[in-house]
Amino acid sequence: MFPSTSNSPLPFAGLEALPPTPASHFKLYFLGSVLHVAGQLARNLGSLDEVLEQFPFLHGYLEELEKFGAGAATPPDRWIAAIREWESRVSAQLPIRALRDALALDDRAITLLFAAGLIEEDPRFGFLIECAQPVSPQQHRPTLGLLTAWWRDENDVAPVRERIRILLDYALLQVINADAPRLQWVFQSPPAVWDALRGEMPAMPAPWLTYTPPESAARLDDLVLDDAVRRAVAAVPSLLASGDVKAIIVRGPQHNGRRTIVRAMAATLGRGVLELRGPFRADDDRWPLVGALATLAHAVPLVVLDLGLGETCELPAPRGFSGTLAVVMGKHGAVSGRALDGAITINVEMPAVEQRAALWRLSLRAHEPGDDAALAQRFRMTSGNIRGAASLARSYALLDGRQRITATDVRAAGRSMHRELETLATLIVTSGDWSSIGAAAETLDELRNLESRCRHRERLRDHVGPALESQLNCGVRALFAGPSGTGKTMAARILAATLQMDLYRLDLASVVNKYIGETEKSLHQLFSRAEELDVVLLIDEGDALLTTRTAVQSSNDRYANLETNFLLQRLESFEGVLLVTTNAANRIDAAFQRRMDVVVEFRLPDPHERWTIWQLHLPLDHAVDHGWLQDAAVRCEMSGGQIRNAVLHASLLALAARRALGTSDVESAIHREYRKSGAVCPLPQRWAVGA
Repeated sequence: MFPSTSNSPLPFAGLEALPPTPASHFKLYFLGSVLHVAGQLARNLGSLDEVLEQFPFLHGYLEELEKFGAGAATPPDRWIAAIREWESRVSAQLPIRALRDALALDDRAITLLFAAGLIEEDPRFGFLIECAQPVSPQQHRPTLGLLTAWWRDENDVAPVRERIRILLDYALLQVINADAPRLQWVFQSPPAVWDALRGEMPAMPAPWLTYTPPESAARLDDLVLDDAVRRAVAAVPSLLASGDVKAIIVRGPQHNGRRTIVRAMAATLGRGVLELRGPFRADDDRWPLVGALATLAHAVPLVVLDLGLGETCELPAPRGFSGTLAVVMGKHGAVSGRALDGAITINVEMPAVEQRAALWRLSLRAHEPGDDAALAQRFRMTSGNIRGAASLARSYALLDGRQRITATDVRAAGRSMHRELETLATLIVTSGDWSSIGAAAETLDELRNLESRCRHRERLRDHVGPALESQLNCGVRALFAGPSGTGKTMAARILAATLQMDLYRLDLASVVNKYIGETEKSLHQLFSRAEELDVVLLIDEGDALLTTRTAVQSSNDRYANLETNFLLQRLESFEGVLLVTTNAANRIDAAFQRRMDVVVEFRLPDPHERWTIWQLHLPLDHAVDHGWLQDAAVRCEMSGGQIRNAVLHASLLALAARRALGTSDVESAIHREYRKSGAVCPLPQRWAVGA
């Protein structure tokens, strides 16, 4: 059944026909543990016949041993020697052998481990164990006292306890009643470990752990990667196989193929991947289990971290594991620990236009020629988000009765993927174009320049000198400064609508936290998701966050300055479109203003601009006197926001009176706006409301 590395026959002839698989290896060790237990019971009860009379189900196991040429009288040590001989002829991965060699366990420790798990295979062993330990009634799992008695060696209990301590340290056993006296400790093998001993690794061995077998991983040649990244990724497996490199760190945005790359590299070495998600501590009690499972499954442990600026995570080496450790993380933060000594790092940036086109082509299965190139230019998204958006976009197109996928479908699909972003920001409805805003000519020029900067943000670096190229990224940061009601938020909406991008407004209540460091974590998460999903992020009334640093006179000042410093660094590395509005620019730290690519000044409108704003807001069928409205636009120095509110109130008056909006309605609304601000309206109120 398997290629032999020895010409000598196996000690028991029946073993020759056993297939060389992990399941066979598990079966042999399980039978060895049963053989040991049956022998101990025979000594305690006086004979094997007495044992079989009391526990008749053991007949089946003894008959199975006889098929291999062994029996109840076979010494356990001789059976173990036969297992060793059998496994020496198997070149395939055997989890139990890998574990035994990695942890330097002897065969007694392995049979102890199996004795603790007898009930996992056959519940009838529960009754047997209960009868064997009368001091622990109704306990179907072995205690330390029972295992010590069964595996006693020349009246020396220390070796048994030492082996059990090792099994506990490596998370192969766990105590389920740690508050009991030591001899009454009850043991069980974690379900994931027991499955792995059998050669069966579930997709989710634990709630915080997932397993990907090598056959499920993508091939390195099939990945859409930048040329430099492809060369680095292709070289890593040989470095890992040679032992020159023990750890690898893959950095980049979330949902950008980082884990896929690690799985593909592991599969090249014939290994699966055990994926753990943080946060982690240096003394994390999950590490021993990770080491055991990685060894049993012949897998690479993959730690997934999402660290912010200034955060560090210390990772110890998984206990009982000597293979490759992989870490996936974002662009910020740091990892340390002996397990990462000499680690190599691969940076996977956001895909360029060419890579995005290839990803759209693969994801859309070439539904429409040319669509992939247009979508690649239109949406700057990570590789994982492209695949997700393509799948959802296909559904949106079908809902509309179409086969062809459009940018509108992709935008709707992307919005469905914004759930994590929506916990920290609010989606703002966008509409209109630059003709919809009555701003000064110089303000409109700056807004159009900002639009151009956003459209060409990826290609701009190719059109500047080397010194400037190294300083630029794909981020665009703009500050809208001016009095309240001058159209700053409206300009943000129009810009997003013109760029055909979603606009999200930062929700300060969900971000600002009284606990130290929590605000920075929330902001980091918000900025990261905005970068990956290609949306416009709006910080309205940004002076609340971007305040000027102060002299440190208390601990509150120090932590406020730390928050400001974090924002300064994060803004500089931001690769999306960020808009900040303020009506108190003097309160914003000068360092923030220097980091803004575009600063747009909004001022109160002059008479001509006020006239334009009135025309933009009034309904087409209004009955307002033309001359009177011109006079009002000249004499009433109102902001765009006040004009908007006045038109809304006037429309409500006309609606209630069931007539077209007239001069009296507008006049009344203007007087109301002046009363709200505590000022005197320059217009005499000549019209009665409702006239």
